[in-house]
Amino acid sequence: MAAGDPITFDIYFDYQCPFVFRASRLLDAVQKSGARALEIRWRYFSLTQVNTKDEGWTVWGAPEAEPVRGRLGFKAAEAARRQERFDVFHHALLRVRHVDRLDIDDPAVVMNVARDAGLDLDRTARDLADPTILDALERDHTHAVAQHGAFGTPTFVFAGGAAAYVRLAESAADDGALDVFDRLVAVAAGEPRILEIKRPFKR
Repeated sequence: MAAGDPITFDIYFDYQCPFVFRASRLLDAVQKSGARALEIRWRYFSLTQVNTKDEGWTVWGAPEAEPVRGRLGFKAAEAARRQERFDVFHHALLRVRHVDRLDIDDPAVVMNVARDAGLDLDRTARDLADPTILDALERDHTHAVAQHGAFGTPTFVFAGGAAAYVRLAESAADDGALDVFDRLVAVAAGEPRILEIKRPFKR
């Protein structure tokens, strides 16, 4: 596989998921190599929603006063998208959560990331209070479930419609990242007869 036409795909993600962070590191390494042109659309998918036992309850419909794990991150990401600062904010929030181990349900933490990512903080605060800010989460999440059968993150969806839930090792973004990526695409997008690969747990 050589550089040329972009490889286009969606990734459904939740900021709380360590495997999303590992996937982002792998893709960052591939992009920095210059060997592959990637067009990535990061789309929202709530693990809190997937794991709820309360039929009829939704992350996007829950009262604002109700604490909901992960909801603030989605709201802030959409606020950043409205300011065309999504990419820088997105990667910064992943680092804060998975490298710095900070609580991204804490508004002060999220606003610090927003400031460092160059967002207009007054506009961000207004957008976070906008009752429509979670419409994108509802749209993406329900689409992922209905159209792709998504159940976890990260879920990759390629241009041809092939979808795959992918869990990477921490070392995936180290030396050999390009090879790991090419193998992932070859199986996930190019070989529909492989439905699932799961390694046995090693003690």
